[in-house]
Amino acid sequence: MALAATGRSFVQIAERFDEAPLAYSLSALSAIVYVIATLALVFAGSRTWYRIAWIAIVFELVGVLVIGTLSFVLPELFAHPTVWSWFGLGYLFVPLALPFFGLWWLVAHRPQPDDATSVAASAVGGPDA
Repeated sequence: MALAATGRSFVQIAERFDEAPLAYSLSALSAIVYVIATLALVFAGSRTWYRIAWIAIVFELVGVLVIGTLSFVLPELFAHPTVWSWFGLGYLFVPLALPFFGLWWLVAHRPQPDDATSVAASAVGGPDA
C-alpha cells in the first residue's frame, strides 16, 4: 500500500493538483502514513519504533474511518477519490482492513523488555520477581 499510495499521490499532484487539492493532499498524507507504518512495523522490536507503529496505525485507522465517512456524507469534497475515500473502495477495502491487521500484529508482538529493565524490575520486586 505504501508504494501504491505514493505512486498514485505523486501522479495526482504532478498532473492535476489544481482539480482536487484536498483529495490529492490526503492521498499524499496517506502515502506518508503507510511508509512510516511499514518502517515502524519492520523495526517494531525497538520500543521507540513500536510506539511509532502504534501512532501511525491508529492515525491510519482514524483517517480511513473519517475520510471514508466524509466521502459518503459530503461527496462534493471528494469528487476525485483518495486512497481512503469510501473506506478504500478503489483498493478493494484494503485501506480499511490494514489498520486492524496492524493493530492485531502490534498486540501479538509486543517487544520484550531489555535485560536492564528486567533486572531492575526484579531488584525492586517487579512482576518478574
